[in-house]
Amino acid sequence: MEPPAVPRDRLDGWTLVAEATERPFDAGPVSVTAGTTRYEHETPPPRPFFFASRLRVSPDAAPNPALTRLVESRARKGFGDRLADRDISELARRDQRRLHVDDPNASPATLTVFHGSCTVDGERVPVEALLAVWEAGEYLLAGGAYPTGDGFEATRKAVLALVRGVRPPNPEDGVGRSE
Repeated sequence: MEPPAVPRDRLDGWTLVAEATERPFDAGPVSVTAGTTRYEHETPPPRPFFFASRLRVSPDAAPNPALTRLVESRARKGFGDRLADRDISELARRDQRRLHVDDPNASPATLTVFHGSCTVDGERVPVEALLAVWEAGEYLLAGGAYPTGDGFEATRKAVLALVRGVRPPNPEDGVGRSE
């Protein structure tokens, strides 16, 4: 499954490190398939990362409030699991708010902000993580995590700009994966 499009002009300094199709949810007749790309910023550890996922719900179901709540809930749990896989612990949800994305055909995203920490060279490093979930004819997820030390505001702005620019794939609009 093709992942969502990410604006190429916002990927300066970010390197594509993984692209995958997974089935994060499968319960009886209902399943979800995700096409995901993950990028990292070349800095000393812990490296900031950004991801974008496109979900396909089967059987086909148009986005609706109940399904959106389920997708958001499952996405938060799955994101927490992914952060734990990256050794980010002590995770706590700090904020949840609406985030307007660049796609005029999309709904506003639900942005959840988490704080946690990881260990680098024996020292605890505070980390902020962002997860956005929205609907643009299909469900899209995007977010990332980064240390909150010196200069983190610029990284937060870069991650938010990437999140806002994610769209369903369209090879003709100048948006896509990095080369």
